[in-house]
Amino acid sequence: MSISDLGWLAQPAVFPWAALALGLCIGSFLNVVIHRLPKMMERAWRADCAELAGQALPEEPPYNLVSPRSACPGCGRGIRAAENIPLLSWLALRGKCAGCGMRISARYPMVELLAGAGAACSAWHFGFGGAALAGMLFIWCTLALAFIDHATGYLLDDITLPLLWAGLLFNLWGTFVPLSEAVIGAVAGYLSLWSIYWVYKLLTGKEGMGYGDFKMNAAIGAFFGWRMLPLVILVSSVVGLLFGVLQMVASKRGWDGAFRFHFGPYLALGAIIAMFWGGPIMRWYLYP
Repeated sequence: MSISDLGWLAQPAVFPWAALALGLCIGSFLNVVIHRLPKMMERAWRADCAELAGQALPEEPPYNLVSPRSACPGCGRGIRAAENIPLLSWLALRGKCAGCGMRISARYPMVELLAGAGAACSAWHFGFGGAALAGMLFIWCTLALAFIDHATGYLLDDITLPLLWAGLLFNLWGTFVPLSEAVIGAVAGYLSLWSIYWVYKLLTGKEGMGYGDFKMNAAIGAFFGWRMLPLVILVSSVVGLLFGVLQMVASKRGWDGAFRFHFGPYLALGAIIAMFWGGPIMRWYLYP
């Protein structure tokens, strides 16, 4: 099959729907990444510590993104293919395990829905081509980063660094910005939050954010260039302030953890807003 045979896929009435279907499937895989990648990194850290201490490495069964097979944490029942259809399976099972009735977190259909909707929006906004593909990849990666950061407080190098290089590679052809702006964006994205981190630490003696935030912001700069970084940081800060207030209210009412957010989700939201609407916002702000 040649590329010309795929002309039907490029049709505006088809491409967003195809992207939606692909995004839902990718979202199902992202749920595996979100759940397993932090545990895989923890295993690697334990193995490194044991090796440095001169201890024997613990015998553990394989654990990665494909093994073992997904199963219910309550009863250990394997998830069947018919029970792994994005969104539909969760709705059909009414959010419960078919074996033991244990509740399945709403996070799973939420990630699938966001991944599918994000892919469809990218396809609709950019049209058939490299920009839509780059937009989908960016949304999927930042979605995984946001949920991992929310759950663990970590933004893992296994995602942030490949995302940074992907942004530079896409912009070799000027997908979003010229390569020079992407390179400056990667540097400025890292140094801007790095500078804020050190100013805050010198003034308060506390760490306000982690190095993963610097790398994620560098990846955002690599995709969309240095000009978008002020908008991303502004939106991230405003949303962060809002959730900070909600967190304080929740803490006073004894709802600890109800609004437990880290900076990664704010950066993800700010970056996606910049990707879709950054140009019009910048033009409105600079040339009202």
